[in-house]
Amino acid sequence: MTSSRLLENKVVMVTGASSGIGAAAARLFAAEGAAVVVTARREDRLDALVKEIADQGGRAAAVAGDITSVADVERAVDTAVELYGGLHGAFNNAGWATAGTLLHETGDEVFDRTLAVNLRGVWNCMTRQIPVMLASGSGGSIVNTSSVAGLGATGASAPYVAAKHAVIGLTKAAAGEYGRLGIRVNSLVVGSTRTEMMQSVVGENPALEEAFTVRSMQHRMAAPSEVAEAAAWLLSDRSSFVTGAPVPVDGGWTAA
Repeated sequence: MTSSRLLENKVVMVTGASSGIGAAAARLFAAEGAAVVVTARREDRLDALVKEIADQGGRAAAVAGDITSVADVERAVDTAVELYGGLHGAFNNAGWATAGTLLHETGDEVFDRTLAVNLRGVWNCMTRQIPVMLASGSGGSIVNTSSVAGLGATGASAPYVAAKHAVIGLTKAAAGEYGRLGIRVNSLVVGSTRTEMMQSVVGENPALEEAFTVRSMQHRMAAPSEVAEAAAWLLSDRSSFVTGAPVPVDGGWTAA
């Protein structure tokens, strides 16, 4: 991994960092000069990730927790302030999905869990991250992970589609409210990405994987690191005039 020190001297919080896009992002952000505070439910994986980053000369701290818990989110934000002096950026990436079923067969528990993680979790994070950024007087940048499902893509479950649409709307609203105060807020419209969660959805179903892959103009899934690169740019000062944008990282899925 080559580094241009894109995030030099920044403190960045990453949710969903125990695997997939979140773990790839934490590695990249640290390599680009950021101090990263990583959070997810799987403490053992977070500890291994922090050790890996430290072994590479980076700075990282782990806070195990669930973004549906306000107290857990507050602990992660407080850790950033206590260890590194503040918070300049946040990649609110944690998500949860199940295989698509008919809406009336999905079940209330799946609906509630999907909205709790993918939407309320982003809300919990932003409402705790933004005050810290405002207090610093130097602004900040927030990137929320949405999905091609957030622009009406078919194949995902109805609750997931609803949640990812809402993330884009919430991101635009926040960008409008905080733009003059120096905080930029963008979302990533992520296409099929080869993560553990994706593998749990497609399982042993080659036809389903092919259905996802063929929607990309490149006829492949993204690597988690490719999504992380887009997030790094949006968190950096090089994207200083970009806010409120649903940025596609989808291999052309939504352009087709």
